[in-house]
Amino acid sequence: MSKLKENITDNTINKFQRKSFDVTYPNGTLHLGSKTHVMGILNVTPDSFYDGKRYNTLENAIDHALKMVEEGADIIDVGGESTRPGAHSISEDEETKRVIPIIKILSKKIRLPISIDTYKATVAKKAIDAGASIVNDIGGLQMDKRMAMVAASAKVPVIIMHKKGTPRTMQKHPIRKNLLSEIMSYLKKSVAIAISAGIDENKIIIDPGIGFGKTMQQNLQILKGLWGFKSMGFPILIGTSRKKFIGTVLKATVQERLYGTLATVAVAAMNGAHIIRVHDVYETVQIIKVCDAIRNS
Repeated sequence: MSKLKENITDNTINKFQRKSFDVTYPNGTLHLGSKTHVMGILNVTPDSFYDGKRYNTLENAIDHALKMVEEGADIIDVGGESTRPGAHSISEDEETKRVIPIIKILSKKIRLPISIDTYKATVAKKAIDAGASIVNDIGGLQMDKRMAMVAASAKVPVIIMHKKGTPRTMQKHPIRKNLLSEIMSYLKKSVAIAISAGIDENKIIIDPGIGFGKTMQQNLQILKGLWGFKSMGFPILIGTSRKKFIGTVLKATVQERLYGTLATVAVAAMNGAHIIRVHDVYETVQIIKVCDAIRNS
């Protein structure tokens, strides 16, 4: 084996074997390793697939966020635009009106990091100014070319997700073949964009994008083979919460998908996920504690 191949192989093995990551954000650090972190979803949208209209008033949204903190959430993820399959996009102004007042109040009430779930750089910038400290971009820094510079300038971590197409069309044209290699190729491009913009490698988190341009079988394959993404050398976030593929397996409505979700949470935690993004924080925390105990035994 040539020296170059040996170095590449050694580097891949080192990345694969890495168990812990310290991801710094303004005023704190996420110690991602022996403890799987739980990201609580706060959708302040009227049309989210599960909790639409529940939290689209300021008082309800803040109360729910505080409840998730009490239940053990490690991060609160605030989103103002539904990205469910078939969803239409909204304007930057509308999204800003939905999320900024909540982030301003919440950032003064909790010490946990708040992430802004958006693919729009302008919204991300205003959210960071309001108190958000992580950017969660379903566009993987590829939908809005300014996003990487916004995150780099603010020195905040970025969650870069894979998706195929737009929320409106993604399930009409899912990945056809080479599932894991296509996802990794996309994520590697996003990582390169991040680093070129000046984002520290230690502030990058990857998300294979369950449900975003994938079939039911492909979502299951991602969970089964999640450990393979460890070779990229970044912390992994997984979001399966109450998604359609769970309903397809169980023949269950979105309200009936809690137990199916918890099964995917356990599989993800055991297969290498560092952060789990969910609607049901209390139940997820219980599952995660047991999974972490098994992994660390």
